[in-house]
Amino acid sequence: MDAQVSFLDQLFNQGILHDSGVDGLYARSGVFEDVISKFEAFALTFGQDEISEAMVFPPGMPMTDFETSGYMKNFPQLAGTVHAFCGNDHDHMGLIQCIAEGKDWTDKQKATDVALTPAACYPLYPILAKRGPLTADGAYVALQSYCFRHEPSRDPARMQMFRQREYVRVGSPEQAMDFRETWKQRGQEMMKILQLPHEVEVANDPFFGRAGRMMGVSQREQELKFELVVPVNSTAKPTACMSFNYHMDNFGKAWNIKQADGSPAHTACVGFGLERIALALFRHHGFDVETWPEGVRKALWG
Repeated sequence: MDAQVSFLDQLFNQGILHDSGVDGLYARSGVFEDVISKFEAFALTFGQDEISEAMVFPPGMPMTDFETSGYMKNFPQLAGTVHAFCGNDHDHMGLIQCIAEGKDWTDKQKATDVALTPAACYPLYPILAKRGPLTADGAYVALQSYCFRHEPSRDPARMQMFRQREYVRVGSPEQAMDFRETWKQRGQEMMKILQLPHEVEVANDPFFGRAGRMMGVSQREQELKFELVVPVNSTAKPTACMSFNYHMDNFGKAWNIKQADGSPAHTACVGFGLERIALALFRHHGFDVETWPEGVRKALWG
């Protein structure tokens, strides 16, 4: 049996996750959620005095902001949008009949003004833009959101709906780069405390198509993205559990976020894949959290 399936089956058998019948869409146990909440509290102890504010976003964002992000240009294969029934009474009767007969009933579904959030930091940028030019200190925001990416898989670390905890730095190029380099070191410190094997490596986003492959090469050459990877599935390459990204002024220009001097703001973010980190902890320390190493339990439960 494939090791990915084996680990997923173990998670099901241990009651850590519960199968829904759709790959990448699982119910999470109370134990799993407790590990995530404890990790979030642990993560928030790093750099907490630097944070200017905190936000939590819903799993959907305005379609207009989704379009501004450029996500459909770069990652159309991963995107999800919210559709709703927009028919009349007659259409409703036809819909009910189609469902009863097992036929396609979605032809009267129309796109709403909501898209599923693909990355936790996207809803932040239009909020900052509406406030006007940044102060000289810029912005340093802690945020969390459920995200969606359409990539169904039996790899438990590749869920279709998952949470990201992020810190986002918005300001000058120097502020953004200093932030990213600081968090690359902090991320490794966190993994050492949690006793998880890890490496940090240059990475690229999964851009779509031939032009996307060229963009990926350019992203790697400029070292705009790094990932902290942890072995989660023994036969697969290590899983990215954290990412450290410098966006230059791309988002500043897209949303018209200005520095104090009127120039486009630069942005950087560090993202924690909360489900992936929880899975890594279960993979390396076992399914019974009571038996996890003392240092790990102290870090998470105090």
